[in-house]
Amino acid sequence: MKLPHDHGNCECSENLIEKMPSLEGFSIASDIFKLLGDANRVKLFWLLCHTEECVTDLAAMMDMSSPALSHHLRFLKASGLIVSRREGKEVFYRSADTEFSDMLHHIIEDVVEIACPDKFS
Repeated sequence: MKLPHDHGNCECSENLIEKMPSLEGFSIASDIFKLLGDANRVKLFWLLCHTEECVTDLAAMMDMSSPALSHHLRFLKASGLIVSRREGKEVFYRSADTEFSDMLHHIIEDVVEIACPDKFS
């Protein structure tokens, strides 16, 4: 792509444009940010990356009602970040064993460490 103005960096800018992801790629990234745009959902996902728990215990750990927790669990499950299994009457949740889920978990931990360095020193 030839840019209309040459400011001495056109070759670099033109190469960047060729490597730029499609609008669909940026849309998917935006959807991920929307999904994790709620602190409770990020906290819940983080917990489920470290443990498998039932709804009752998760609600207690999150200090929220079961209906509110179920709302967040639905979002995370629909996105493929978490999975569930039934054992009798109880449903247990944990993070999905996927590269996507693993990458987001590491990103969250890195961002929290950057944002709250006193907690990790």
